Amino acid sequence: MERGEEGREWSEMSWRTDRLGRLTFPGFFFFFFVVFLCWLHEHLMFPSSLVRSEELPPEGWLLDPGEGGRIDDQEDRGHSGRYLIFHLDLFLQFVAFSPVGARRTGNFRRPSRLVSSIHCIFSRRCSSDGLLQSSATSKSRRYSFEKYKMKSKEYKPAVHPDRKSRAVSISLMILVLCGLSFYLGGIYSSDRNKLVAWNSVSSVPSHQEASTKSSASPLQLKSTVFPECGNDYQDYTPCTDPKRWRKYGNYRLSFMERHCPPMFEKKECLVPPPDGYKVPIRWPKSKDECWYRNVPYNWINNQKSNQNWLRKEGEKFIFPGGGTMFPRGVSAYVDFMQDLIPGMKDGTVRTAIDTGCGVASWGGDLLDRGILTLSLAPRDNHEAQVQFALERGIPAILGIISTQRLPFPANSFDMAHCSRCLIPWTEFGGIYLTEIHRILRPGGFWVLSGPPVNYENRWRGWNTTIAEQKADYDNLKKLLTSMCFKLYNKKDDIAVWQKGSDNSCYDQITKPDSYPPKCDDTTDPDEAWYIPLRPCVSVPSRNFKKLDLKSTPKWPQRLHVAPERISMVPSGNAGAFKHDNSKWKARVKHYKTLLPVLGTDKIRNVMDMNTLYGGLAAALIDSPLWVMNVVSSYGAHSLGAIYDRGLIGTYHDWCEAFSTYPRTYDLLHLDGLFTAESHRCEMKYVLLEMDRILRPSGSVIIREANYFLDAIATLAKGMRWNCQKHDTEYNSDSEKLLICQKKLWYSKNSQESLE
Repeated sequence: MERGEEGREWSEMSWRTDRLGRLTFPGFFFFFFVVFLCWLHEHLMFPSSLVRSEELPPEGWLLDPGEGGRIDDQEDRGHSGRYLIFHLDLFLQFVAFSPVGARRTGNFRRPSRLVSSIHCIFSRRCSSDGLLQSSATSKSRRYSFEKYKMKSKEYKPAVHPDRKSRAVSISLMILVLCGLSFYLGGIYSSDRNKLVAWNSVSSVPSHQEASTKSSASPLQLKSTVFPECGNDYQDYTPCTDPKRWRKYGNYRLSFMERHCPPMFEKKECLVPPPDGYKVPIRWPKSKDECWYRNVPYNWINNQKSNQNWLRKEGEKFIFPGGGTMFPRGVSAYVDFMQDLIPGMKDGTVRTAIDTGCGVASWGGDLLDRGILTLSLAPRDNHEAQVQFALERGIPAILGIISTQRLPFPANSFDMAHCSRCLIPWTEFGGIYLTEIHRILRPGGFWVLSGPPVNYENRWRGWNTTIAEQKADYDNLKKLLTSMCFKLYNKKDDIAVWQKGSDNSCYDQITKPDSYPPKCDDTTDPDEAWYIPLRPCVSVPSRNFKKLDLKSTPKWPQRLHVAPERISMVPSGNAGAFKHDNSKWKARVKHYKTLLPVLGTDKIRNVMDMNTLYGGLAAALIDSPLWVMNVVSSYGAHSLGAIYDRGLIGTYHDWCEAFSTYPRTYDLLHLDGLFTAESHRCEMKYVLLEMDRILRPSGSVIIREANYFLDAIATLAKGMRWNCQKHDTEYNSDSEKLLICQKKLWYSKNSQESLE
């Protein structure tokens, strides 16, 4: 994509500045490191009053490695300094005769003068022409040590070196190393980084810098038209693409985790809808049915028809509310669960996560009971569980408990649920259970239905033995007890454990023989973006007294109470929270005048792409919609406070694709995203990702600095969006609104094939 003259000038300036930064940082780091070694060499290894009686290895010490040459310092452990300098001498010898540090003369490789000079200074063995005295012949380019032992233990007085000559040599060395530092910095600046910097035509300087110049004109981009992707990209999920699975290992199904494509593999095209795509059915009717053409997957209907997950009737899929563990229907299943957990009835339990969600019938039923459930399932080739859930209007996200933490902060959910989700909870040292423990609020509930619960009556249908299931269940209970869970209730096929909130239990985990052990302080329990799973227990912070479930206000009161964890946000306090609530009420009121469908049944799935406290979701709480609150993985740790309010969300980096299927959101809202992230994320790719996850006929509200609005509108036009620019509720000159609607279009390739 081309940019205007101003943009092109900035791109060239940015490339030069970026290159200078890449040159200087590694260069000066290497420079000061070598200067330190020089100082060590002059003042510690060879003090002015003492010098070792032995000389460095004699001439001809570059011998065949078959002789087993090495330095044996067993008799001289007290002189590690000379040992270090000797190895540095070897390193310079190696560089001298390597392709980087040498020049070729016929068939003989000679060291370059730059490397030779440095070696002379360190080894103090220079010939008259500055070249190394030790050399290697063209017939033998094998480098090794001669057996060399430092046997003498005596020190002898040394003649004080000439200070003037030393100053000259050190000055020369500094000049030489300065040049070498920039040379190495140039090597460090890879061609790939150059191309990224040069081709990032939509990358723009941060608005903080632009705003310092009152006369800065808005960013201008030349118009462009994005082509259509092929029909095989209709369900394209860039970071969980099955076509890339073979590149990654099968260990713990890690190939199903996020693996985003590199920059040169990113697609610059528009993902087409399936043939016959229709505007989704409106909520709440969509909870029970959806258009077949919108999610054309028959695998569940064919393979699990006896379990009543869904069935195809004409042009629609019907969701009767069945499932593997609730043959009498999901409503009867939840009724039974509420008898085991009374807190599900009175607003104590508000947020839940369903691991291995199927078609999200459990989460859909809980919505009618005031419980907001985030359904979680991995991307697959045939089931499309998350796509079915979002098509129905039920909150869901792609994900798997494997080798990395789930993208949620610690102590988030009031309840976690697994209904025969086939996660091997007791394997790998119980590492999957430690992740459930991390994301579950103290006093929260973990519900398990399916193997090995009720194994006494069910084991015959699980293709196993009663002994295996008993051992598995005993191991599960042991692991949960060691993590401070206690069995809260159990009846028939459902067992409920409650996460402990008593610090005395967690004090026992610190004992050396406890397993799993307590996590150390090296990793923040709230960090969850590409953080590896560890088999340890994240102990709830004692700094928060109202973190446990029984101390949290019940729903809906908790929505408007300043969360205790708001103190983790810079300048976060009760006053800032109250101001944020008032601000978003005014904003949403203004939004509804510009976008009248907001608050109606035409908008169901909403994403706030860079929220702070979940203010948009709170202001829309009475509308027939739900909001996915996205907090930047590089931003303030405010997602925990959002969960404390009874809302849901996830960490994300908008330089990458979001963990969802195409066409899954009716409304996208962003507030200052490009102001905050333009220095990292290329505007073009962020907007293309927004187009991928936005439903045809869906809407976008962009609240951004005026500097970016024209450029965004230009790119949006190339994506077939219709946009209008509006003032904010305060008629600010520096900040404007862009309201866009995505056009419903069909692939030209599909139309041609039909003809």
